Amino acid sequence: MPSTSPSTTAATTLATAGRAPGAAATSPHAYDAGLLLLRVVLGLIMAAHGSQKLFGWFGGGGIDGTGKFFEMKGYPAAKAMAVVAGLTEAGGGIALAIGLLAPLAAAAILGTMINALVVTWSGSFFAMKGGAEYEYLLIAAAAALALTGPGRYAVDRYLPVVRSHRLSYGAGAVALGLVTAGLVLLVRS
Repeated sequence: MPSTSPSTTAATTLATAGRAPGAAATSPHAYDAGLLLLRVVLGLIMAAHGSQKLFGWFGGGGIDGTGKFFEMKGYPAAKAMAVVAGLTEAGGGIALAIGLLAPLAAAAILGTMINALVVTWSGSFFAMKGGAEYEYLLIAAAAALALTGPGRYAVDRYLPVVRSHRLSYGAGAVALGLVTAGLVLLVRS
């Protein structure tokens, strides 16, 4: 008999609460499939961005180009920061895509994207005017995945400590991402 995670049990309970007798129940697998889709897309986008920074793939600047950009934006040890940003994006993205330590992977993406938001934002909302709508979307998606957990189609499902996601794990991961982003921003000149 397959077991269900607390998040899918809660989702099923919420989906069936208040419905008319005889109405069809929402499948908990639908929630898990939605989380899988969001995780894979966000994770692969971030892994691609990280590979731009690390290897210069997909038209990226590699370590040297990213380091120069970071130096221009006031980060100390710009090349080292480029490596950290690239590893955070690539590693966090891959881990999130496969659902490995998903709350921490989402926190890594959240912290990196908060830095990207602060550094690149021009005061406008829309990207075509130098705005940050894209960064806001990635931040929200990462925070949502940290809070909800990866769903049942994830490597985390096979790890005893994180098998059953708890809101406290997600909230702690979001707090970690926020604090880390804040500390990195404080070292900028």
